[in-house]
Amino acid sequence: MGFEMIPILLALFAGLSDLISGLIPFYYKLDESYTRYIIGFAAGTMLGAVFFEMLPALTPGDSFYIGIGFFFFYLLERLTMIHSCGEYECTSEVHRIGWLPVLGMASDNIIDGLGIAVAYLINPLTGIVVALSVIIHEIPQGITTTLLLERAGQAKPAILVALFLEAILYPAGASLAAFVPNGFNTIILAIVTGDFLYIAASDLLPDAHKKFNVKVIFAVILGALIVYILESFLKL
Repeated sequence: MGFEMIPILLALFAGLSDLISGLIPFYYKLDESYTRYIIGFAAGTMLGAVFFEMLPALTPGDSFYIGIGFFFFYLLERLTMIHSCGEYECTSEVHRIGWLPVLGMASDNIIDGLGIAVAYLINPLTGIVVALSVIIHEIPQGITTTLLLERAGQAKPAILVALFLEAILYPAGASLAAFVPNGFNTIILAIVTGDFLYIAASDLLPDAHKKFNVKVIFAVILGALIVYILESFLKL
């Protein structure tokens, strides 16, 4: 297998996670408390990827681009309302539109796919850890996509098309890494690091902790711990 194909495959797995998790609401009604465990665990894995693998791969001079990534996705979320409410609290008029937050999620998927690829090019271990955190994060995102579009009155075929389009944007984003000069790889990784920090700390953690639950806290810590253990194991 060509070296350049591995990050694309990792991004493809992220897309499949989005697609498959988006099918869950069609066949199974999720309990709210159960989804909070998933969201908390996803937040833990993203923060674990940031603190244990992504930040160490950067330099102090990259902090500017981390800030750019953080505030860019803050503005993107405010404009499209992605990740801005839990699966059971999306009741605003903006969320009834349905497609706008989905488009925001889709643009985020391109950046995540690109981030997986450049992280792998910088260090294969970093790419694997970033891909793992994205794959886990896509579970609540895929569920949210389906629920938002169902509330917007979209039929099942339209929702399936949206899920499929979201899924293919990951490998599409990863493919863009072929056009990125090597000198820009760390800049992109820094921007994605800011994205991870914003999503995990500003969206996922508050959503997971809308109600106090010790098990959710455990899920967050477990997610970060698994990333640390995996990283340590792969370094052996």
